[in-house]
Amino acid sequence: MPQNNIVITMPDNSTRNYRSGITGMEIASDISKSLAKASIAIKLDGKLSDLSLPIEQNVTIEIIKRDHDDALELIRHDTAHVMAEAVQNLFPGTQVTIGPAIENGFYYDFARDEPFSTEDLPKIEKEMRKIIERGSKFEREVWDRNEAIAYFKNKGEIYKAELIEDLPENENITIYRQGNWLDLCRGPHLPTTRHIGNGFKLLKVAGAYWRGNSNNAMLTRIYGTAWRNEKELKAYLHQLEEAEKRDHRKLGTEMDLYHFQTEAQGSVFWHPKGFTIYNQLEGYIRRRLDNAGYKEIKTPQLIDNKLWEASGHWGKYRENMFVVPDEIPSTDENAPVVSDKAFEKLMALKPMNCPAHVQVFNQGTKSYRDLPLRLAEFGCCHRNEPHGALHGLMRVRQMTQDDAHIFCREDQITGESVAFCDLVKTVYSDLGFDDVKVVLALRPDIRAGNDEIWDKAENGLRQALIEAGLEFEEAENEGAFYGPKIEYHIRDAIGRSWQCGTLQLDFVLPKRLNASYIGKDGAKHRPVMLHRAILGSLERFIGVMIESYAGKLPLWLTPTQCVVATITGKADNYAREVHELLLKSGIRSELDIRNEKINYKVREHLVKKIPVLFVVGAREAEEKTVAIRRLGSKAQDVVNLNQAIQNLKDEAIPPF
Repeated sequence: MPQNNIVITMPDNSTRNYRSGITGMEIASDISKSLAKASIAIKLDGKLSDLSLPIEQNVTIEIIKRDHDDALELIRHDTAHVMAEAVQNLFPGTQVTIGPAIENGFYYDFARDEPFSTEDLPKIEKEMRKIIERGSKFEREVWDRNEAIAYFKNKGEIYKAELIEDLPENENITIYRQGNWLDLCRGPHLPTTRHIGNGFKLLKVAGAYWRGNSNNAMLTRIYGTAWRNEKELKAYLHQLEEAEKRDHRKLGTEMDLYHFQTEAQGSVFWHPKGFTIYNQLEGYIRRRLDNAGYKEIKTPQLIDNKLWEASGHWGKYRENMFVVPDEIPSTDENAPVVSDKAFEKLMALKPMNCPAHVQVFNQGTKSYRDLPLRLAEFGCCHRNEPHGALHGLMRVRQMTQDDAHIFCREDQITGESVAFCDLVKTVYSDLGFDDVKVVLALRPDIRAGNDEIWDKAENGLRQALIEAGLEFEEAENEGAFYGPKIEYHIRDAIGRSWQCGTLQLDFVLPKRLNASYIGKDGAKHRPVMLHRAILGSLERFIGVMIESYAGKLPLWLTPTQCVVATITGKADNYAREVHELLLKSGIRSELDIRNEKINYKVREHLVKKIPVLFVVGAREAEEKTVAIRRLGSKAQDVVNLNQAIQNLKDEAIPPF
């Protein structure tokens, strides 16, 4: 019986006719032998697929080569499979459970009586290289559900059997083989294990509960990283080394900035030096907002759950909110003592500021002439993050956001959005971040509002980005609950990306909370609400800056800008004079007249990332000079005292 022809649409929109059942590899070979040799996978209608999978209907096709962005996910996924085989080869009786590709690498969770340790990793890596060199094909098979369950149970793989039992009954059970070893997997995969290459390394071992549930068995998780080649691997490992040196938790201790303790999980204890950074950064943002026409407000921490229900947050974010009972005493004088509570209300610590800002907007009547109204707040918010997710300043439970909400008319959306984009660019540049990626995050599957509203909101932000002259990517399903958003991803000094600023266009919340203004026509209209933040969380942004600058913050942000250190006790009085002059000039100065050798003092202050040392001895006291030592330099300049102070004062001026 003749096979039907299908139409394959290429990336340039040209079409080719092929027989039904042709594979991606055959199409690549038809185009050119060199393309077939370089191909590792295909995309069918935008979805990754194996080169060997038969194509039986009209589709658009993209042939994936090793330099494609999607190649890394495939390489990492396949490396996880190879690691699992290596582990079972070396340690018979070990059960494999779940092993996905993740950002920058992969992991696999193993069930074994004796947990793995880092000493096992070199041996596993060596076995992995043998499997890769073997070059076994990744072969896809579809199994009967019951047969698959029975197979894994008979093999002692109870976790795999459980995974299959939990899959929908109508779902195909797909198995991938690599030589004699096989695993439950949806795929896709590279053509062979040899296509993985040698750009991988196993990194660490950790404990992990089965399916993330602390009531389940503890498994051993092995993490690894995988890249297209050894050059990329080397660059990433260097980044990891740099990241370890720059860890804000380590530097925060060395610089005496803050600490955490178990009595206040996820909340920062700011020390004087750390709080100086915090206040300087907040002051800088406040000046920028004042100049941009924002009005600063302050709203309550505890708010009745009725407001959160009205806004829609109670239904979506309730599990991440800290809820507090509000016990109201009985007004009945005759009520028994044991019944002194008539009823109990629920309050919640606010996880975000937006519903409270609508309440401020709703006070009094607003006219179209009052818009745009830009309300800003350094709002303290609380979110019930899991203990295991907390990570220094980067993931906290109590945070302060440089939050603001712009209430405007529809005809003002573009202008306000463009102005915000310009403000963000200025702030990031002032703070030393010029490599910024912009992403337009589109509607999620679960959302408030209808498609018409979302169309309007997405097009509004898209137009604003175009008018602001910004290049941007679009991300499906990444928008917020009640509106699409613009995300700003900044790249730090060692190439890591951090998502910080956001602008979210919202037609939904003003309606839910009954916000309105009087238009030119004398009728009530709904304002549009722009949720926006530049730094995001001040805590997190300070952590990002500490790591990006390796603790060597810009002088205007540095807690102690200068230390006056003596070489000899004979210079103590002169050192005090220099210190007082620095303080009067607005320089954050400290005095070090301890009876210690100068080299000891210098080393100690370098560890604390003090940017400038004024070293003084008998000669400097006599000549009214200072010997200047700067962080990161072994050079020493002797400068007239008044000139040195003026130079430092000029250098310490904030960017705005």
